[in-house]
Amino acid sequence: MSGFSDYLNEVFAAFGPIRTRRMFGGYGVYHDGVMFALVADDTLYLKADAETTPDFVARGLGPFEYLRQGKRVQLSYYLAPAEVLEAPEEARIWAERAYRAALRAKRRPAGGGR
Repeated sequence: MSGFSDYLNEVFAAFGPIRTRRMFGGYGVYHDGVMFALVADDTLYLKADAETTPDFVARGLGPFEYLRQGKRVQLSYYLAPAEVLEAPEEARIWAERAYRAALRAKRRPAGGGR
């Protein structure tokens, strides 16, 4: 892992303990066994869903994207607001929201039923 992953332990200290696990070109950020964020190229993305995506979009923060077999793929993780890395209380608030979005995603039935 990078020094950035160590830094995230400080960033999310008010939220609670986290752990990171390498995946693909970056790594996932977990709390209580649930992935609520991902890091790619030392850039933090937070889990989003229908309830929280509008907050990211309103701030002009885009989703994590990558190319797979020449096609652009978007994941439901959005660029974290800058204040997450600068203010412990903001980090806690955004982490809690991302964690709840991740929990909601886990409870969805297979096939994405609504």
